Amino acid sequence: MKVPSEKSYVVAVCLSAVFGFIGLQQFYLKRNLQGFIDIGLTIGWIYCFVSGKILLGVFLLVTDVAHSLTVTILLLTGNYQDGDGKYVCYPGQRLDHY
Repeated sequence: MKVPSEKSYVVAVCLSAVFGFIGLQQFYLKRNLQGFIDIGLTIGWIYCFVSGKILLGVFLLVTDVAHSLTVTILLLTGNYQDGDGKYVCYPGQRLDHY
């Protein structure tokens, strides 16, 4: 049975929409490893662009954006779990019918 998270849906979605490429929502949701991966991707593509490795920078940027978009969509649809395995539910979402 799916269990709802104590974390705020609104805060998680806002963090993901605004700062998703950095991974702040991951730290808020206690998914620290994914948060560090997001930060690593961001630092990676910025470094690549600054150092002239444009192709690698574009690859890392596209990967970072795709991951951030995926997480944001999963959060919006109520299908994303926090670090404790609980679902971040949108207001009014029922989990008992799964």
